[in-house]
Amino acid sequence: MAAVEEYRQHIQRLLSEHAQLVWDSRIQAETIFDQEHDRYQLVYVGWRDSDRVYGVVLHLDIIDGKIWVQQDGTEVGIANKLVEIGVPKHDIVLGIDPPKMRQYTEFAVG
Repeated sequence: MAAVEEYRQHIQRLLSEHAQLVWDSRIQAETIFDQEHDRYQLVYVGWRDSDRVYGVVLHLDIIDGKIWVQQDGTEVGIANKLVEIGVPKHDIVLGIDPPKMRQYTEFAVG
């Protein structure tokens, strides 16, 4: 469980850092941290003139002790950031990839 608590802290810190990168003052970056169910999101909400801006930029879950990347709208890739801060690749699942393709990545298959 120590690893899971550490993963929670890493995820919350990374999502909070990404929330600071919003370039448009009309857009709010909202972090959603559900530690009880281990679901974490970064959502953009706002208006650009008469156009609604809403979308999940990042969505990560912790499932069976592994970090699942469910959505990643970043350029660098949140999985790469997790590896940089010490999360082993075998504890990261790219849920955004089809299950049959995960075996070809350097990350966990599930």
